[in-house]
Amino acid sequence: MVIEEDVREAFARHLRLEKGRSEHTVRAYLGDLESLEAHLHAAGFRAIGEVSLRSLRDWLGALAAAGVARSTLSRRSAAARTFFRWALRTGRIDSDPSLRLAAPKKHRVLPDVLTRANAEALLNVAAVSSDDESPLGVRDAALLELLYATGIRVGELTGLDIDDVDFGACVVRVVGKGDKERTVPFGIPARDALRRWLDRGRPLLATASSGPALFLGVRGRRVDPRQVRTVVHGLLEEVPDAPDLGPHGLRHSAATHLVEGGADLRMVQELLGHSSLATTQLYTHVSIERLRASYAQAHPRA
Repeated sequence: MVIEEDVREAFARHLRLEKGRSEHTVRAYLGDLESLEAHLHAAGFRAIGEVSLRSLRDWLGALAAAGVARSTLSRRSAAARTFFRWALRTGRIDSDPSLRLAAPKKHRVLPDVLTRANAEALLNVAAVSSDDESPLGVRDAALLELLYATGIRVGELTGLDIDDVDFGACVVRVVGKGDKERTVPFGIPARDALRRWLDRGRPLLATASSGPALFLGVRGRRVDPRQVRTVVHGLLEEVPDAPDLGPHGLRHSAATHLVEGGADLRMVQELLGHSSLATTQLYTHVSIERLRASYAQAHPRA
């Protein structure tokens, strides 16, 4: 074995405790190491100290030839650089073979987003579905309002506790990637939907195991991201001509509508919890593409 099991475990601890990476990221990086391990083993390597820049490039080249997506190649390259940098720092290797390992450039794919009319229709569908006062219908209306109002990630939504919501200031405290905390505002419709959920819906689902979780599943435990995705996909099916999006599509839509409405990019970056402004700038391109499409459809000389 090129990368020993105890080395993998120590690296995983480093990612969790020192880097503050989520379990999802840790699993992804360990999976990337398994891919690298398989390639190195087949190439005859027996220890991580034998690995060279050439062998790492060969690994990424083989993955690219097999049709692996650029985004996956980029993450695997990042995983290798993180691993070898850590291995050098902890004395497991004498030099870092990944120092000049370049990540393949990602194609920037513009995300599908809802139009403002789509978004309004979706929220109306959710509101109508909650008219029968069923606790799940009331919950779904509240979580959709909050997702669209704030643009938070689905994992951030499901991690919310009741005390994270400040109804007086209309803000919610969110813990995002890397355990970074931020405060995100929401509007009156989201406030009213949340209050209705807490007053009329949540008490009907809550059990002794519910704890402080803001949103609950049918068995009274904290709702999970898979359940939220099912809710969003299901309700969007009721909206004519709307793209099939999940919770992240609502995040993209909220950001795009903010930019279209004239919001400052730095403010949108802060709201979304982006570490880089370049990520936020993607939404300016979405808005421009939508403008071009509208122009092409409407202008006689387009």
